Amino acid sequence: MSQRRFTQLDSVWPAPLPRRLGALIYDGFLVAAIWIAVTVAHVAFFRLVVGQSAEEVGTSAVEVWSLRLLLVLSAMAFFTFSWTRGGMTLGMQSWRLRVQTVDGSSISVGQSVVRCLVAWVSLVALGLGYWWVLFDSERRSWPDLVSGTRTVVLPKKRD
Repeated sequence: MSQRRFTQLDSVWPAPLPRRLGALIYDGFLVAAIWIAVTVAHVAFFRLVVGQSAEEVGTSAVEVWSLRLLLVLSAMAFFTFSWTRGGMTLGMQSWRLRVQTVDGSSISVGQSVVRCLVAWVSLVALGLGYWWVLFDSERRSWPDLVSGTRTVVLPKKRD
């Protein structure tokens, strides 16, 4: 997938923490819905294909770890698809946010994967990776810094 250059580059500004948190909450609901669907499919596979009884499902380490891996990969796929396609998730669209390269292009799959991995670290560190926006002069979070991207606010559309 080739990177495309975004428009409105002179009209964007670094995204503040409240907007980022708003988008994060919206996207959290979307990820939860994806996780429910993945979990239902996972349980159905072990019940219908493998033939386990309801009491057996989820009792082995293989089942537990395969589900955990599927949940992480499905969340990463959601974000990677959204960010590389148009620079924003549905939650980011609601808050008029876009993730882009420093020069204003769409981000690569590699940058997206790095953003996802560092986002997990940021959240595990009690959100410090996102609170970092308050201390960085360019309002960059840890995912922005490590992946070489920036999250910006888009101007309101004029009629």
